[in-house]
Amino acid sequence: MTIFLAEAYLHRLDPFAIEFPASWQALPFIPDGIRWYGLAYLAGFGIAWLLIRRLAGSGRSTIPANAVGDLMIYVILGVLVGGRLGYVLFYDQPLLWDFSTQFPFWGLLAINRGGMASHGGILGVIIACWLFGRRHRISSLHLVDVGAFAALPGLFLGRLANFVNAELWGRALPGKMQADPPWWSVKYPEEILNPDFPHLQALEGLRQIVPGDETFYRNIIEAARVGNAQVTETLTPLLTAYYPSQILQALTDGPVLMGFLALLWWRPRKPGVIGAWFLIGYGVMRIVTELFRQPDEGVPVLATALGDVSRGQMLSLLMVAVGIVGLIVCARRQVDPIGGLMKLRTANDGRS
Repeated sequence: MTIFLAEAYLHRLDPFAIEFPASWQALPFIPDGIRWYGLAYLAGFGIAWLLIRRLAGSGRSTIPANAVGDLMIYVILGVLVGGRLGYVLFYDQPLLWDFSTQFPFWGLLAINRGGMASHGGILGVIIACWLFGRRHRISSLHLVDVGAFAALPGLFLGRLANFVNAELWGRALPGKMQADPPWWSVKYPEEILNPDFPHLQALEGLRQIVPGDETFYRNIIEAARVGNAQVTETLTPLLTAYYPSQILQALTDGPVLMGFLALLWWRPRKPGVIGAWFLIGYGVMRIVTELFRQPDEGVPVLATALGDVSRGQMLSLLMVAVGIVGLIVCARRQVDPIGGLMKLRTANDGRS
């Protein structure tokens, strides 16, 4: 299947790794399949566990090796509870009082409606580390350092899953670039579901090869996904080219920020310093990358003299402020540095 076109990338990715038969979906409490989004979370948790276990087992962390599994339970709960609560509180408060007779009965629990918020997940991990540290008499600030570093692969995979799901679109490229959009831009067939899509009439000729009446436009999307050449040829020139904001944020949230923190933590640092730099680094890069991402639908932006500020940018500004204060406080504490990613010397190491 050809994925990259001459002018732009046409999004054809299937959000399902495994889609269950329709007969299964009729059963109560059975999902419609296994999505890449869920697998991204599982992979992120698995990689975090491996990283933390490696830090603990090599003496780079004060976390006992036999406590890593318990810590991960706290962290997973922090991500899931914090991420979902964060989305509802920051972006869609009506879900708090939305109840129905269908599973899961409460809008707060219906994660298919809006999903998760990264800012809430980060706050949930910080609270989880604080609770675990108090219970196990381990520096909570050091746990935040470890959690911040180990969370980055999960943030990276989560943004890639957003791209697979064709959600959190970037902003449209400037008009002068639409005639010949660059290869890195992306077009979404789902755009035709927008009632304001201006080229619906041009799609009428596809009714001869795409069946359906009420499902006509969704059938066009599915035909494009499976690579129908005639549908692709007709549809692609009609679509808007967008910035691939999910890929951009995946790179900044993952490899870029992880490389930055690895350089800072190459030698031991006072507890909390790495966590504070994470808040600053993530916040700054989120503010910048939000310039290429569409504001969340239904969430008002803040008009300022410098331009509109999205909800994600406002939360990131707060994150940067907290990180700066935390960095000043943690760097001034009279405590010994902990951690460090460089190989530790032991009494048996040879010395030259």
